[in-house]
Amino acid sequence: MDQNDNHLYILWTNDHPVTAEKMVFMYGFNALQQGWWEYVTIIVWGATVNLAVENTAIQSQIRKLIASGVRFSACKACADQLGATEKLESLGIEIAYWGNPLTEILKSGKRLLTV
Repeated sequence: MDQNDNHLYILWTNDHPVTAEKMVFMYGFNALQQGWWEYVTIIVWGATVNLAVENTAIQSQIRKLIASGVRFSACKACADQLGATEKLESLGIEIAYWGNPLTEILKSGKRLLTV
């Protein structure tokens, strides 16, 4: 199985803290720890940018997930427009334009979970 077959992308757009903690983070963490997926990337997009920079409990969980091997990457356009780029980078979150990569994920049939 190549990386693409065992790589889960989670498009995180719901800014409710319970959804973040009890779905996105819980599944992302356990997916790696339990070996369900070899790679997990959580894409921070839209309103979740603000949640990540404003909520210290969410920040703590993001750091824990990054330490466990979950990759975080935020939409650069969102981060720049919301004035959050530096704060996201300080959390260890990669900043990247995601329009083309997301389109490629969708067109290629890679695994994408949208929350």
